[in-house]
Amino acid sequence: MLDEVERWLARRSWSVTDRPLEQLLAAKRGTRVSVVLPALNEEATVGDIVAVIRRELMSRAVPLVDELVVVDSGSTDRTAEVAAAAGARVVARDAILPRIPALPGKGEVLWRSLLATDGDVVCFVDADLRDFSADFVSGIVGPLLTDPGVDFVKAMYDRPLGDAPGQGGRVTELVARPLLNLHWPQLAGFVQPLGGEYAVRRSLLERLPFPVGYGVELGLLVDALHAAGLDALAQVDVGVRKHRHQDEQALGRMAAAIYRTAQLRLSRGHLVRPWLTQFERADGGDGPGAQGGFVPRTYPVDTEERPPMVEIAEYARRRVA
Repeated sequence: MLDEVERWLARRSWSVTDRPLEQLLAAKRGTRVSVVLPALNEEATVGDIVAVIRRELMSRAVPLVDELVVVDSGSTDRTAEVAAAAGARVVARDAILPRIPALPGKGEVLWRSLLATDGDVVCFVDADLRDFSADFVSGIVGPLLTDPGVDFVKAMYDRPLGDAPGQGGRVTELVARPLLNLHWPQLAGFVQPLGGEYAVRRSLLERLPFPVGYGVELGLLVDALHAAGLDALAQVDVGVRKHRHQDEQALGRMAAAIYRTAQLRLSRGHLVRPWLTQFERADGGDGPGAQGGFVPRTYPVDTEERPPMVEIAEYARRRVA
């Protein structure tokens, strides 16, 4: 590990207990905090997350969070209804910036959320978390309220896989961590570089491009390093993260998108073939296109990125108003 990273770990890695809520409220002053939950068919968990944030961070006694927005990216279940009933403002992805047709992907939702919120600090939280703790929000917002030199804070945590502690985050260990260590060694100190819980000053976030799909977390982290420098980045230990795990094929698609995001930032060159072929066992043995009982399925790798939000006319007009 670089000496610079070892020094960074000592200066910019904290625990949620390092900043009690009383300290955060005293430091908040006029800073507005927005929490965004990107959601797609998360009716089983989104309501509990919203309820915890409303109860513990949006009360008269603890007014840490100013707005809580669930951006629904086309759910076919009761996600929107459950989130609204729990107290969130629910906005449909396609209703934000309708001039630009929406693309599928988490990064697309996060990018559009900048137009649906007005906080000086924007905090993203995945909507599939179980046993959710308000520490996930207060922990990563805290350094942004107490330290003006910090612009981007990621949560770090244990990720159990079923009953096995520390076995989650397979794409992180097999793809993202090797890429970062090899090509962006300044970021080697991040425990959870692909984690979906992070808080960023709007003044930085609005200047960054957003990969529309799974590559958004790696892309934002790498671009934030180049835009703000390592010392503006930080991480906070918030405990344990429990969530729904993806199957291996979904992880393969995620890995391909992350690799593509890294490759684009390394060369800004031509991506030779933005497709990923995976194989599934054919139910009936030799189906159409089957190879020895396996059917190939080819998926496009995310190749779109949204420009920095400051380049969008609607966003610029809102800032002037």
